[in-house]
Amino acid sequence: MSNQAKYDNPFKATLNGVLDLFKKQIPIGKLHNDERLDGKTCMVTGANSGLGYAVAVQMAQRGAHVIMACRSGIPNAGEQAKSDSGSNNIEMMSVDLSDLESIDRFVEQLKIKNITIDICVFNAAVVPSGSHKTQSGFDQMFLVNYLSTFKLANALINNAIINKNVGNAPRIIFVSSESHRTNQEINFDNFGIYEEYTMSKVIALYGYYKLMLTTFAIELSKRINTSDVQISVFALCPGPVNSNIAKAAPKIFMPLLKFIFKIFFKDPKDAAEPVIYLACSKSLQNKTGLYLHLMQEKSVDIKALNPENGRKLWEASENLIKNY
Repeated sequence: MSNQAKYDNPFKATLNGVLDLFKKQIPIGKLHNDERLDGKTCMVTGANSGLGYAVAVQMAQRGAHVIMACRSGIPNAGEQAKSDSGSNNIEMMSVDLSDLESIDRFVEQLKIKNITIDICVFNAAVVPSGSHKTQSGFDQMFLVNYLSTFKLANALINNAIINKNVGNAPRIIFVSSESHRTNQEINFDNFGIYEEYTMSKVIALYGYYKLMLTTFAIELSKRINTSDVQISVFALCPGPVNSNIAKAAPKIFMPLLKFIFKIFFKDPKDAAEPVIYLACSKSLQNKTGLYLHLMQEKSVDIKALNPENGRKLWEASENLIKNY
């Protein structure tokens, strides 16, 4: 079965995600209790629920000061995270990744508070029921799942909120997906142009935007780390997670999806393992460019490794934001 065929509709994507859980894995390593985040500031986007929430809680349990960067759930999710983690060193900050101006306000707030970030987890994503044009004119899924992450990551670096540091490199972690292994090439001719689509195309587009995200991760690491590693850039697929990411699915399918998610998908607490490993592992200090599927190291899709794709994606993304 081709990569495109594996992820081109909800049924196949779900089936292949579940099958991956039963395949033999060679774990990259095991995280130890003494690998902690004391004194470090960590930011997690989309941390009000699901995988992002679990990551925020586990980071706090390992001693981090955690910023939960969210559109909703403020302040209730933060208070619950404090209770679940046993740590008060958690704060929530508002950012809406479907609004480019919200990103500017968020970055400005970080600057005003004089916050610097040691570990940044870009987790936020949406799976809508179909196309949705945002105020900026971009499609919501394109904006949230890719373009806003490009804008925010670069803003954090350019404003020295994530400081380059040889010898003790901060870490940027992108939550991607194995569905980035689509047969579809990035189309730079209609890049960012809003087009109508229905639920039937959502899963294929989800993988397409994860291809963009993974390509960006590779390109970002290359541009920052021209010689020594100044910022570690990692990406991962956590496997199928029992979260509310598919909350916009048609109501007729929700009972079936909830059943499948509960029986076969991983609890967010367990699915967070590769994220926490990439954030904490001492063995990864001053390394970059790593991609994990579950806990196994893999190479990303060849399209994401193509230098020309990386260059074109960076320039096209910059132009969209500049022209906006």
